Amino acid sequence: MTPVAPLPGATFGARIDAADVADFAALPRALADAGGLLLIPGMDAIAEEPELLVRLSRVFGAEVEDYRRTLTAQNMVHATVPEIFVVSNTPPTLRMPPRRPDPPLTPDGRLPVQFPHRRGWHTDQSYRRPPPDISLFFAVVPAPTGQAQTLFADGTAAYEALPPDMKARADRLDGIHVSLSAGRGRNDLLEGKTPRALGPLEQPQRQPLVRVHPVTGKRALYMCEYGQMDWLDGPIAGMEPGVNGEGGRFLEALMRHATQPAFVYVHEWTKGDLVVWDNRCLIHAATWFDAEKVSRVMWRTTVSGNPGAIYANERKSWLP
Repeated sequence: MTPVAPLPGATFGARIDAADVADFAALPRALADAGGLLLIPGMDAIAEEPELLVRLSRVFGAEVEDYRRTLTAQNMVHATVPEIFVVSNTPPTLRMPPRRPDPPLTPDGRLPVQFPHRRGWHTDQSYRRPPPDISLFFAVVPAPTGQAQTLFADGTAAYEALPPDMKARADRLDGIHVSLSAGRGRNDLLEGKTPRALGPLEQPQRQPLVRVHPVTGKRALYMCEYGQMDWLDGPIAGMEPGVNGEGGRFLEALMRHATQPAFVYVHEWTKGDLVVWDNRCLIHAATWFDAEKVSRVMWRTTVSGNPGAIYANERKSWLP
């Protein structure tokens, strides 16, 4: 197995062709060596046998989420393999893409990647403790090239490039994360929406703004932006809360820094692509596609089990 690194246009990530993977047990080490992002094209067999995606997910950790045991809407769960979360604009899922940025391109004609021009940057299920480790995303029916890209930002490189004062400040702070559906996001508050009452398994969760990766030992920024942070009581614990608060200003500054093009990889999907990413050190964002004209079907699995020492022996916040 000879990974090709970095990925095109990026400073991190690696590509391993499916035909070259002789030892799947070597993939977790390859993922760590690649900075948390692997592209494995040519995995078309998964579309015919979806259980293969679950078996491959277990290479990265013993705990593969069963979406029947969570608060996930069941129309977004695969009909026969409950460990697969379906992301699609087709029935029964009917999940629409994010809006196009305004303007849709940067002044030099490029795809916007940097916050706040690009919105939607997050890390999967950060509103849970412990949060998940790895996500696997498979292209069953991708959108045409130039649409529905997935963007990945390198939280390790972004942390290392912070000015010393920002780095020292971030090191000692926690973010407050909450589900997008809670109504506690920045835009919800600006629009005057009343946050809904949250059940005991939906409570906001504090996470370190800088995480130490349990495999590599490297430090990485760990955060989301407007939707998946609690802007009512946060977004940064111990700092002035709210949309005009000091905590919000600091988070926005970190997000602008972390999503500079120098830290970002843009993935154009091809049928049969499998992308594996590490939520402990990367953030990602989805992009627009023309859902009225094209169909898109993607499958995701979520792997947990090694979140780091600060979560040792911690009960799962989302399970009764």
